[in-house]
Amino acid sequence: MRALVISTLVGAGLVLSGCQTTGNNMGGIEYDKAALGTIIGAAAGYGISKGNANTSKQNNRAAAIGAALGAGAGLYLDNKEKKLRQQMAGTGVDVNRNPDGSINMVMPSVTFASNSAMIQPQFQAALNDVARVLREDGTANQLAIVVHGHTDNTGSDAINNPLSQNRANSVKNYLSSQGIASSRITARGYGSTSPVADNSTAAGREQNRRVEITVYAVK
Repeated sequence: MRALVISTLVGAGLVLSGCQTTGNNMGGIEYDKAALGTIIGAAAGYGISKGNANTSKQNNRAAAIGAALGAGAGLYLDNKEKKLRQQMAGTGVDVNRNPDGSINMVMPSVTFASNSAMIQPQFQAALNDVARVLREDGTANQLAIVVHGHTDNTGSDAINNPLSQNRANSVKNYLSSQGIASSRITARGYGSTSPVADNSTAAGREQNRRVEITVYAVK
């Protein structure tokens, strides 16, 4: 029953927010990210409290608290996304929003030399800007950051798996050197297991050789 309630709330939020003109698009549907955060927060607040609350009044109060927290997180990430888009313009970094509301940045393949985990000097400026936006206003302690390393399918897993992990580690360490607490950053290597394009073409392999940075709002 709890899962049904949460699904219904989220679904209703998408329908209601889809009526608003926001310039945000997910799966072809316009949506308001602050409204989505509110609905998800309300659902989370209700679901978490259900096991402990004894009255509908308590349930409603918990949902209201969750809604307020969700709305705040949505607006907070909206501001970060806007600034990241501005700073990453012309760098080759794609800034997008995931369906769960988190921010996702895709670093181009030129971030690293071939078969190397060393960040190219010319790309350090872009990472400096990423770190500055994430830590500004003293808000970095409200974030959880996951760095994902990926390769194409050229070569064996024995080469690609550690290479993708080492590249993710390099980005994590660089962001940490720019003032983001390492405890806030997780680095994961996926080798060639998560392609986003066709590995049978040179252009596809280039897209698959990437590092992604995902940013979540947390307490």
